Amino acid sequence: MANSPVQATIFSYQVGFGDCFLLRFTYGDGTQRHLLIDFGTTGIPDDAEKDLMAKVASDIATRCGGRLEAIVATHRHADHISGFTTKADGTGSGDIIAALDVGAVIQPWTEAPDEEEDSLGPAIDSAERSMAARKRSLADMQSLAERLVAMMGQDGALKGMSADVSRQLAFIGRDAVKNLPAVENLMAIGKRSRAIYAFHGLDLGIDDLLPGVTTHVLGPPTLKQTETIRKQRSRDPDEYWHFALQGLQLDRDFAVSEDETRLFPGHPFIRGSKLPVEVRWVAGRLDRGRAEQYLSIVTALDKALNNTSLILLFEVGGKKLLFPGDAQIENWRYALSQEKIVALLQDVDLYKVGHHGSLNATPRSMWSAFSKRGDEDKKGRLTTLLSTMPGKHGSEKRDTEVPRRTLLDELRKESNLFSTDDMPADQLFQEVTIDL
Repeated sequence: MANSPVQATIFSYQVGFGDCFLLRFTYGDGTQRHLLIDFGTTGIPDDAEKDLMAKVASDIATRCGGRLEAIVATHRHADHISGFTTKADGTGSGDIIAALDVGAVIQPWTEAPDEEEDSLGPAIDSAERSMAARKRSLADMQSLAERLVAMMGQDGALKGMSADVSRQLAFIGRDAVKNLPAVENLMAIGKRSRAIYAFHGLDLGIDDLLPGVTTHVLGPPTLKQTETIRKQRSRDPDEYWHFALQGLQLDRDFAVSEDETRLFPGHPFIRGSKLPVEVRWVAGRLDRGRAEQYLSIVTALDKALNNTSLILLFEVGGKKLLFPGDAQIENWRYALSQEKIVALLQDVDLYKVGHHGSLNATPRSMWSAFSKRGDEDKKGRLTTLLSTMPGKHGSEKRDTEVPRRTLLDELRKESNLFSTDDMPADQLFQEVTIDL
């Protein structure tokens, strides 16, 4: 039938540590429809050209013929939306995307600009106030991340911070800032077209934009649907959102006036001089402890934002394409607690690997249940897409490096893996085609 896709093509763009996927559905009559899922980075490859993101945007504009049926921004992290940033002179990569004809902008319900602070989710009548606390904590931790990045300056270090902690704090902190120009651009595009703020089970109502494609929204759940996204476990022995409210106090530490920082106001104090030898060891330990506490705060924020990620499953022509953003186990748990969804996911044909290959974004139970995993000679073998850059996130010493070695081994062994990290420096994208 002319109104049914006969082929799906995914252009996986090289954006370094970030995500950018252009989905093309080709129909029986030769027409094509396009969906852009994320466009961001927090670190392009060292040998990439500095205008890489503008080139990616221009390539997207050319391939979609000036028309995107929808833009999906899975969540607010810079490595997923920074490409939507505009410039005052109109030459930004976000300006190129904004100039396209866009049918809809789809984001998680947590991004809805008119959402009441006490809301637990769209169209939910509740007197509970947990959402207000959540938004305040999120705003405070984002403010802290912005201040930390500003304090670290060009050298990327705070006093007493080791090279490893410095690297992680700089990277996660920059990823966690509000990305206001990109956020505002997405909002403006949505106002001109159709803005959809999605949550688990929502019918997106985009059949007119993508006929013949069924889109299942598996996450994020609202706080009314489940409270599991409130708490974040660092590890889960079986599978693998919490807010560190001490961030509020740390934010105040940055804001206090000079007089308020003095234990005994009005009395002399030493500033800018070396401490006595006998107490220097204490100061050093305090500096290291402070740096590590800052890291724990921005790490908590990083995970909280990840758990607002949209999880989308596209069902088309008998095939299933799974794009979960950076969703972690607290986001996944609600969907995976339902038998019908577990069954729906078993025969997935294409899986966009969550959170650039981190240990806590591909639930082990879900991966094990994928029926199309298998050896190279397996008919209809699972296809996996991974957009990542080693050495940017996590620590090999703590077995938290991204991408995680053990997961990479599984992906290579049991699926047809397409990773941006394997691409030549001069290759802008990988093209993956699935016949429907």
